[in-house]
Amino acid sequence: MSAALKYTLGRIGLFVAVLAGLWLIDMNVFLKLMLALAFSAALSFFLLRGWRDEMAEEMASAAERRRTEKERLRSALAGDDPEPEPPTTPTDQPSR
Repeated sequence: MSAALKYTLGRIGLFVAVLAGLWLIDMNVFLKLMLALAFSAALSFFLLRGWRDEMAEEMASAAERRRTEKERLRSALAGDDPEPEPPTTPTDQPSR
């Protein structure tokens, strides 16, 4: 499971848990939703720190891969790259 999905599900789970706890209190539904949003955001800052850091690392590495590939493609288009890498094709399919 990706770190972004874990973190998102964790945030939603915290929101639902806090809302369930507030549901027992007699107050306006809109106020319950707003308090649940605020409390779950504060709790997620402390409780989901590891997942948030893991997600940030995944996003940073993906951005670095995209940046590297973009530079490789730019240099290939400019003619600076003497031998462009051939595209990979599946070898398990027979040629026709």
